[in-house]
Amino acid sequence: MKLAKSSAILWVVLAISFAIVPAVGAQSAPAKKVAHKAKASASATAAAPAGAPDPGAGAPAAKPDAVTAKRDPFQPLVSDTKPTHGPLPPGKAGLVIGSVRVDGTVKSPSGMLAVVSNEEQRVYFIREGDKLYDGDVEKIGLDGVTFKENSKDAFGKPVERMVTKRIYQSAGEQQ
Repeated sequence: MKLAKSSAILWVVLAISFAIVPAVGAQSAPAKKVAHKAKASASATAAAPAGAPDPGAGAPAAKPDAVTAKRDPFQPLVSDTKPTHGPLPPGKAGLVIGSVRVDGTVKSPSGMLAVVSNEEQRVYFIREGDKLYDGDVEKIGLDGVTFKENSKDAFGKPVERMVTKRIYQSAGEQQ
């Protein structure tokens, strides 16, 4: 009785395994892709010079039909990094209005001066009319500096805007 039961179980397991094996084989690469890979490797061996090593031997060859232009789905679509301007010119001409901080203003006989610093904590003295990287110094007052910033909108049209940076910022104002 036990022998008949164990042989019946063996036959059921064999039947199930024979049913599963063709389904697993059907999920592998189609025959035309395999033939394409065989053609590519045959043409590579035919085109290789006599002294060159066999491309099939040693390191595995790269897949010619692999898709490499897929985007990482976990990469954010909007970047949090600040846009880089590349190498900026030295001195006042390399000051970017968005990253300048006004430290103070001074009234001199030749006009108003402003003391500003950049992201690297370098200090510069600027006057009205000085050219910066992305604009000009429009007006210097006792409470801050007004810049005329030149930029481009999303369509590439030039846009000018006035940016006022104060020495003592009020609530809600960013420097």
